[in-house]
Amino acid sequence: MPLQFDIRAILREKAPNVHVPDFLIRYLERIVHVKQMNAFLRKYPDLEGYDFIRRVLDEELCCTASIEGIENIPTDGKPVIFVSNHPLGGLDGMIIAQMIHESRKEKRELKVIVNELLMFMKPIAGLWAPVSKTGSLSKEQVLQQQAMWESEKDVLTFPAGACSRLQRINHAWSIQDLEWQKNFIQRAREYQRDIVPIYFEGKNSRFFYALAYIRKLLRIPVNIEMLYLVDEMYGAHGKHFRVHVLPPIPYTTFDNSKTPKQWAQYVKSIVYASNNS
Repeated sequence: MPLQFDIRAILREKAPNVHVPDFLIRYLERIVHVKQMNAFLRKYPDLEGYDFIRRVLDEELCCTASIEGIENIPTDGKPVIFVSNHPLGGLDGMIIAQMIHESRKEKRELKVIVNELLMFMKPIAGLWAPVSKTGSLSKEQVLQQQAMWESEKDVLTFPAGACSRLQRINHAWSIQDLEWQKNFIQRAREYQRDIVPIYFEGKNSRFFYALAYIRKLLRIPVNIEMLYLVDEMYGAHGKHFRVHVLPPIPYTTFDNSKTPKQWAQYVKSIVYASNNS
C-alpha cells in the first residue's frame, strides 16, 4: 500500500533541484515518524478536520488539556483574532484550535495561520491558512488569505512565526517566543477585529533547545531544529497542557500612540505576564 505521507514526494515538490541521499531520507522518515503517521492515516482514512485532531490527541498522543478563562472566548458572532505564544511548534496549534471549536455551541469556522509545510497533512489542511518563509505562496493562496480576512471566520495566529527558543532575558535563561511580528496588529486595525490573547503552557525537549542554540552559535541559517518538531510532538505522548485564554483586547486600543511593532510586543508582554499572575 503506498504511503499517505511521503517524504520523497515533499522533497521533490519543495526542492526539485536538490539531490538528497537515501540515507538522509531514511533518517528524515524516522524523525518525522512516517511509519506511525501512515499507520494512523490508514486506520482512519475518512477522518478530517476536528474529528481527525480529536482522534490524534486522544489515541495517537494521549494528550489532555485544561482551559482557564474559557469565558473569554467571544460568542457574539463578531470575528476575532486569537494570538498565542508558540512553545511546541505544532501540537499547541492543534490543541488550541480544538479547544476553541469545542467551546462553542454554535460552531464558527476558524482558520489557523501555519507554515505551508503543514498543508501536506491533508486531513486537516482545510483548517489551515498557509504562510511561506520564502514568499512562494501561489496566487490562489494569496487570494484565499485575503478572502479569509474579509470573511466572518475567526483567525488563530502565532505572531512569533516560529516556536519558542531558549533565550537570555533580563540576565536569566528562559524559554520564550522570539519577537512577535506586527502583522496581526495591522490586520486587527484594518478589519476591525478584537484580539483574544492566549498563553499556552508547554515546552519541547532539552535536545531541541540545545540544537537550536548550537545552530545559532554556528550561524547556520537553515532552521534545522524544525525538522524535529514531529518528533517533539510524539515525545509529548501522555502529557497534560494548560491553556489560558485572556480577556479580549478591543481593536480600538491599537491607536497611533505606539507603532504596530510596539503594540505587538505589548500584547506579547500581556500573554507572558499572565503566566506569572
